[in-house]
Amino acid sequence: MTVPTAARRTAADGSPRVDVRTLGQRLDAATAGLPAPLVVVDLDALDANADDVVRRAAGTPVRVASKSVRVRHVLERVLARPGFAGVMAYAAAEAHWLVGHGVQDVLLGYPTVDTVAVDAVAADPDAARAVTFMVDDTAQADLLAAAAHRHGRRLRVCLDVDASLRVGRGPLTVHLGVRRSPVRTPRDAAVLAAAVEQRGSLEVRGVMFYEAQVAGLPDTSAAVRLVKAASVRELARRRADVVDAVAAALGRPLDLVNSGGTGSLEVSAAAPAVTEVTAGSGLFVPTLFDGYLAFEPRPAAYFGLDVVRVPGEGWATVFGGGYVASGPATPSRLPRPVWPTGLRLGAREGAGEVQTPLRVPARADLRIGDRVWFRHAKAGEVMERFARVHLVRGDRVETTVPTYRGEGVCAG
Repeated sequence: MTVPTAARRTAADGSPRVDVRTLGQRLDAATAGLPAPLVVVDLDALDANADDVVRRAAGTPVRVASKSVRVRHVLERVLARPGFAGVMAYAAAEAHWLVGHGVQDVLLGYPTVDTVAVDAVAADPDAARAVTFMVDDTAQADLLAAAAHRHGRRLRVCLDVDASLRVGRGPLTVHLGVRRSPVRTPRDAAVLAAAVEQRGSLEVRGVMFYEAQVAGLPDTSAAVRLVKAASVRELARRRADVVDAVAAALGRPLDLVNSGGTGSLEVSAAAPAVTEVTAGSGLFVPTLFDGYLAFEPRPAAYFGLDVVRVPGEGWATVFGGGYVASGPATPSRLPRPVWPTGLRLGAREGAGEVQTPLRVPARADLRIGDRVWFRHAKAGEVMERFARVHLVRGDRVETTVPTYRGEGVCAG
């Protein structure tokens, strides 16, 4: 099995080939009179991205990763489309909140030790039926079992299995991928599954594999593509063995085998054992996803900042902008100005806490009051900085809806 490639339209720097002049004019017209900083989602791009995600999944249901959206209205909009099924939440309190707003299938993508939120889910019969918790250790299972016992419930559980690639032997082994679960081998998973069900009030539904070194790594070189292809082959074999081992330990087939992410939908969906794939960043397409060959990126989320001063020739300062993405502290985590073209962050100040100075080419001629449009490095994180998001169609705001923050949800 190989990592797919696709011809796509990109600029010389690897970013999507977007008509930024038309984009800037549309967003300026749509948000004229609205104060900045503000964030928008281009609905035409969002809908096209959602269609592309479903196409790439090729019939395998797609679970929406809420951390990459963080706008309930957008989650509901996407879930209403054919091909999408359920939400992968990132926090237990968020999962309970989503069930309270009608989401009937929530897979918690990470283990939790939030006893208050777990107890709230266990106390709520609807939430207890809708939420599946993630574990990779019996200590997490003990916490869940205690809450289930208190409320006479049976809570559902999924095992997080390490999907990284390891090359070499012994002390010479190289770990390629993120550091997530200690559960790696079929035996690891089978032992944990049996131990979880021994608690009596927990039911193991299935297993999850997140191959971050494939789904979250752009195709920046031939070496990267080689590593990704090797990882896909290794995981395909090991995933099938893990699924068989857990099913044997439980004495029944699994109804949930989750895998993949935006960058690996095709290969994950094609694996025989996989029942569903997960995607979230592919809906907004932030700058970290510009370098993928598997799909054509259509940026859908932008934020606008206004010029508040011109400190000198070749410079303009906008209000706000310090929306730096999580991960290693490198330039790839900084926001990128896209309109007007040619703008660059200053090397010394970068994206500022309250204001952001920009290097301005002579042709741009920015003036006080002008609006500059940016893209964020990661999908949902920028939504944590805003209480509301404007959903734009063409050159008008179709509706304005609250983000998680605007609804008072700060889950982590």
